Amino acid sequence: MLQQEGDERIHRVKADVARRLRYVRQHHPEGPFTLAGLAERAGVSKRTLSQAESADGCNLTLETLLKVSHSLGISRDGYFLDEQVFEQVNSELAALDTLDAPGGPSKASPVAAPVDRLSGLIGEILASAAQAQSALRDLPAPPHGLPDRDDERR
Repeated sequence: MLQQEGDERIHRVKADVARRLRYVRQHHPEGPFTLAGLAERAGVSKRTLSQAESADGCNLTLETLLKVSHSLGISRDGYFLDEQVFEQVNSELAALDTLDAPGGPSKASPVAAPVDRLSGLIGEILASAAQAQSALRDLPAPPHGLPDRDDERR
């Protein structure tokens, strides 16, 4: 009985890993990737990835899972094993993908694109803050009897 439950759990985990691998390969902001493309990028065999995505899955090593996730710029080790981590990382990747502008950063490095996108976003936030600060300086003085901005700061 325990052996059967263990086997069923292993089968479910393999199916979950297969689903997550297919998903990230097809939906990653730098993808979609072919099996051969992702295998080359991660430094693993195409056959290993193909078997991992099959209905029965395969016995992937942690090393292989970490190579694949690292090659995609995913630093959360539980990505392929934990549904919550999987969903969080995918939300983060989707948010980064929406920041990607035409002619965006090079995709040569799996980490460069997200870092460049975040840097661009921070630059835009700082520029907007500077514009807002300048607009506030240009506002007319408040009517007599109301404190002005300098009085409020004291």
